[in-house]
Amino acid sequence: MKKNTAAVVWDIAKPIADSLGLILWDVKFLKEGAKWYLRITIDKEDGVTIDDCVNMHRAIDKPLDEADPIEQSYNLQVQSPGIERELTRDFHFEAYLGENVWVRLIKPYEGVRDFKGVLLSYDSESVTISPDGETEINIEKKEASFIKADDFGGFEENE
Repeated sequence: MKKNTAAVVWDIAKPIADSLGLILWDVKFLKEGAKWYLRITIDKEDGVTIDDCVNMHRAIDKPLDEADPIEQSYNLQVQSPGIERELTRDFHFEAYLGENVWVRLIKPYEGVRDFKGVLLSYDSESVTISPDGETEINIEKKEASFIKADDFGGFEENE
């Protein structure tokens, strides 16, 4: 089975990030408007600096050119996951067990689209959160527009 572009770039970027003392958080290859973007998201225990992004960009530039996994022209971006980082991979969910998360549904459920609560569990299909410490809500990942860290705490409505 052929790997998608993001998976191929992940395999190139992971050892580079490791060698720089960085955590490879995510790799996305997507089209926005007429342009293609390769977004490499890095993290670090004490926070990502602009120098970390520059160092990763410089370190991966040549290996990407040599491997040439992308046919069309694209813009390479190296970034921090920032606050309210999106959780997509198992290690993201593992790191945020017991922490506040925000789930936005693609379609509202009983008129509600945004759910916030403590992440109690996850698997490949779903996440379980508790908005109040007593109630448990199980949400299928495929029904979610996104699942993000709720770095601002609190469970009041943002919108």
